[in-house]
Amino acid sequence: MTDTPTRATDHPVEAIFTQRWSPRAFDGSTMEEASLLSLFEAARWAPSAYNVQPWRFLYALRGGPDWERFLDLLIPFNRSWAESSSALVFVISDRFMREADGSPKAESHSHSFDAGAAWANMALQATHDGLHVHGMTGIEMEKAEKELGIPEGYRIEAAVAVGKIGDAAQLPEGLREREGPSGRMPVSQLAFAGNFPA
Repeated sequence: MTDTPTRATDHPVEAIFTQRWSPRAFDGSTMEEASLLSLFEAARWAPSAYNVQPWRFLYALRGGPDWERFLDLLIPFNRSWAESSSALVFVISDRFMREADGSPKAESHSHSFDAGAAWANMALQATHDGLHVHGMTGIEMEKAEKELGIPEGYRIEAAVAVGKIGDAAQLPEGLREREGPSGRMPVSQLAFAGNFPA
């Protein structure tokens, strides 16, 4: 990991928010399914519009029957580092609010927003549990939709590599230099009283 300055906050927050970051170097170990299910349990409690909970998770564990199939759905660059993770998860959202029989009732304006809240819960639980996660949209989307049997009305939001942090030296040189917690824009550039700034 490069010599990255300690993440400093503009305002007080719990340490877990700055401890969470997205490595590409994983240690190649296997993980118990129960550990992954704890991350989904955290995701389950995320807020959503009308409590419709539009998120779905499809996963493969390293060494399991779906592992290579899931890896093959990533673009080559992402596969090159994600293959050392312990699990791969595809985050799916339902574009619709649905009737009891599953038929679409109305479009959900916030399906991606709500799935993002679930992903954030998952990421923070991983940090709490001593794991790391790295979300990515570098996916062969059409291939993934077909291979994973994604029904009409659902959207692949991202894939997530899960595991324990590994040695950055295993990464190509260009990635080794970037392997470390990144900074963020200050709150003053993100939050504004009143209208959007001109």
